Amino acid sequence: MAYAIRPFSPEDAPTLARLTLAAIAVVGAHSYSGEQVRAWAAHHPGPQRFLQRSADGAQIWVAADATDAAVAYALTEYAEDGAAHLDMLYCDPDHTRKGLAGELLAAAEQAARAHGAPKLLTEASELARPAFERAGYHATHRHECTIEQEGRKVAIHNYAMEKRLT
Repeated sequence: MAYAIRPFSPEDAPTLARLTLAAIAVVGAHSYSGEQVRAWAAHHPGPQRFLQRSADGAQIWVAADATDAAVAYALTEYAEDGAAHLDMLYCDPDHTRKGLAGELLAAAEQAARAHGAPKLLTEASELARPAFERAGYHATHRHECTIEQEGRKVAIHNYAMEKRLT
């Protein structure tokens, strides 16, 4: 199947919200407990959040299938000091292992370079870490955190990672 990387369109927002939840539920279950997956999914932004993030200046790159339907995406935001933060990288479970993460990371990196960012920072899940490492990121540390879920604190972890662009 052929894919194209393109900028986000407001019409993508509902699809991105759905595919994120599907990725967390299906792919996330390979490395995280059921309780962790439920807590992670409960804090996922809905369609309006994608629209707001885009309006606030975040760049969202979409991998689209042959029908131009969004099947994966990467979201990068920029700080006032020029730092770039790749906040989200998700792929529909039916489209994993097709190289889309690498293509989206390359698009985000190219945009960050054009923006003048000296490096890209991210917090990668256990599952996303290998894709980031293949793209040249290195882990600076394992980040232990908690997510509030139904009055409980659910422990979960990810990896602070970075890639120097200069």
